[in-house]
Amino acid sequence: MSVPKSLATAAAAAALLAGCATGPDYKAPATTAGAGGFVSAAVAPVDPAEPPADWWRLYQEPALDRLVGEALANNRDVAVAAANLAQVRAALSEARVGRLPATTVTGAAARSRQPNPATGQAVEADTVSAGLDVSYELDFFGRVTRSIEAARADRDAAQAALDVVRVSVAAETTRAYADACAAGAQLEVAQRTLSLSQETAELTRRQLQAGRGTGLDVARAQAQAETARAAAPPLQAQRDAALFRLSVLVGRPPAEVSPEAAACARAPRISTAIPVGDGAALLRRRPDVRQAERRLAAATARIGVATASLYPTVSLGGSVATVGGGGQDLGDDVQFSLGPLMSWSFPNIAAARARIAQADAAAQGALAAFEQTTLTALQETETALSAYGRELDRRMALTRARDESAQAVRLARLRQSAGVDSFLTVLDAERTLAGLEAQLAASDAAVTSNQVTLMKALGGGWQAAGS
Repeated sequence: MSVPKSLATAAAAAALLAGCATGPDYKAPATTAGAGGFVSAAVAPVDPAEPPADWWRLYQEPALDRLVGEALANNRDVAVAAANLAQVRAALSEARVGRLPATTVTGAAARSRQPNPATGQAVEADTVSAGLDVSYELDFFGRVTRSIEAARADRDAAQAALDVVRVSVAAETTRAYADACAAGAQLEVAQRTLSLSQETAELTRRQLQAGRGTGLDVARAQAQAETARAAAPPLQAQRDAALFRLSVLVGRPPAEVSPEAAACARAPRISTAIPVGDGAALLRRRPDVRQAERRLAAATARIGVATASLYPTVSLGGSVATVGGGGQDLGDDVQFSLGPLMSWSFPNIAAARARIAQADAAAQGALAAFEQTTLTALQETETALSAYGRELDRRMALTRARDESAQAVRLARLRQSAGVDSFLTVLDAERTLAGLEAQLAASDAAVTSNQVTLMKALGGGWQAAGS
């Protein structure tokens, strides 16, 4: 059977117009101005090289490496994001089906009883029918094409959202481990301070018994010892909270704490300059920037989907049906139809224009969101660099102060033993030393936390888990 001329003409037109999609063609926005080197890099010991994907290995802590790997594999937030990605991928597969013809198969069988006009007697007959309908939308104005573009961009945005979660999980797992270790280190400082205060209190009691001290000295020394004892419970609570948080991050119940983190008593440190790269590489690397860009692409494609509704929908359709029964075989009576079908919601064109305006506004909002995301990425990195560098300066000053205070305690004890100064001078020097020791331990914890914040701002960590 030859193809009708009108059908061949429609098919040729479809081939010519398949690429003429309505709506704007998407172009990725230009890189934000000023995305070069980081201004705050001058205040922190950093390296201009690109940061590694598995940046937590810079700490050289095997236990931390295992915990981050476990978190990326088992974290429930990662599982939720992965499920969302699978859902969006399925939506893309559904959109792609629009390029394929739609088919409908029908079949029916019936037994009927009707009077025969000639004899006046009822006649029973069996009727069987079967049919096949096929329709294919000619994508003259790009509705299907733009729908697939939007679904593909949605899929890429969902992939970027999964990578955002991976970055956060890697960083927060590192932070929780570091917080547990730092709290352990601060507890050790508190215990040393308590031991020193208890020794001092015992010494004052012995001096009082020997007739060289006063009851006031004993009371002051004992009060200082109890003050040191009171510093431990909050630190224990901080360590417990960090351990519970770490357990949940790696996908375990809070009670199943990591034994390595529970035993850690030294804040992890990066001994080399942190590689940070530059601003342009940062924007390419950060998955939230990629997510915002893909959302903009999807919103732009949906302008084309909405614009296509201004024009007719043209489909090629065909059907074949056969009926049998009443003494006829199923194939004796064959019916078919073939030709184009056009539908056009011309009376509702105002509604179509309203949908276009909505899609255009959504795209403008997505563009603004993308621009804000890039600015926020740069701001977060600059802030993290500044905080890290300033805390390093603070820790250095605290280290010098702690060393000088330790010397002051030694001299105060010598002078008190020689009878030159009162015991109050010793207590004051020890109180100062204890405070500086605690501040230095807290500064060590802050340095590590700022390092984690910086690496999180740099956007690494999603690559190590694969895409």
